[in-house]
Amino acid sequence: MYAISYDDPETLAEFAEKQGVHFPLLSDIDSKVIRQFGILNEQVTRNDALLYGIPYPGVYVTNETGTVVAKFFHDSYKKRESPEFYIDAALGRLSLDEKAPQVSGGDQDINLTIAVHGGNGTVRQGIVRHLVVRFELPEGLHIYGPPVPEGMIATQVTIQGPEGLALMSPELPATEKLTLPGVAELNVWHGTVDLTYPFYATGELASECRPLDVPSIDVKVTVRYQACTDRECLLPKTESFTLSLDLDVIDIPAIDLHKGHGQREGNYDGAPALKRLLGRKIKQNPLGLPIFLIKSLWLQMGALLRKRQQKKSQNKQ
Repeated sequence: MYAISYDDPETLAEFAEKQGVHFPLLSDIDSKVIRQFGILNEQVTRNDALLYGIPYPGVYVTNETGTVVAKFFHDSYKKRESPEFYIDAALGRLSLDEKAPQVSGGDQDINLTIAVHGGNGTVRQGIVRHLVVRFELPEGLHIYGPPVPEGMIATQVTIQGPEGLALMSPELPATEKLTLPGVAELNVWHGTVDLTYPFYATGELASECRPLDVPSIDVKVTVRYQACTDRECLLPKTESFTLSLDLDVIDIPAIDLHKGHGQREGNYDGAPALKRLLGRKIKQNPLGLPIFLIKSLWLQMGALLRKRQQKKSQNKQ
């Protein structure tokens, strides 16, 4: 296990010491290896000053022979996977944390569990968690994946939460084909079935730039399904659940730019590392920093004007 960053060796050594990191942190100052892997963040240009050269945040998981068995990448450096997902990928199975928020349903034949996986179920800006809908079906029973013929019910999960709770595309296991006499070929799941729905909080819900607005949120999950044997179907069921999830602040470096926002500051002084990075970037692109500052100011002014216009429009209404 190792990590690659465009930070200098001194910064990485101090970070590892203060944070208790025991695996290698490799310095790629000029982003040479990052480019070789094809993961340079091209949305960030040379005029974005300090950020130019960063990769898309991601992780490769390999097996003992070095073959990539899973990879996790996102389009923004502010979006990250929970560490538990890397462990799941390496082990080839999903292990729910019994201490994380979860609720149960189903009946005497079918066990249904709704749980949040990753970070003990807390919600943090940009950190991806999984909402897991787990069916435990006895032998002889199955549930349907879409599409299904008219008159049958495909398994459907609906998730509702507050503004700022962003849902990603679901991760569903492969279905098996089942052919019934007189019925089209069906897609079914049986045994233990984990339907996972990744989600994360945007800055609207939990921001790195202000204290948390509320300590927790409620997420409502509605599951509709129909269990069947090879000969007959049980009545369709719709079950609703509510999970209460704690919000959490994020970890930020202890530099003046980030202080005072109610977040969890690092236990090391990030100012020297920032100064070295700033010096390196100015040397590479002298005009990059002033252009970045002007662009940032322009965006802030635009946001302020839009906010004022919206307020005026609301007052008129």
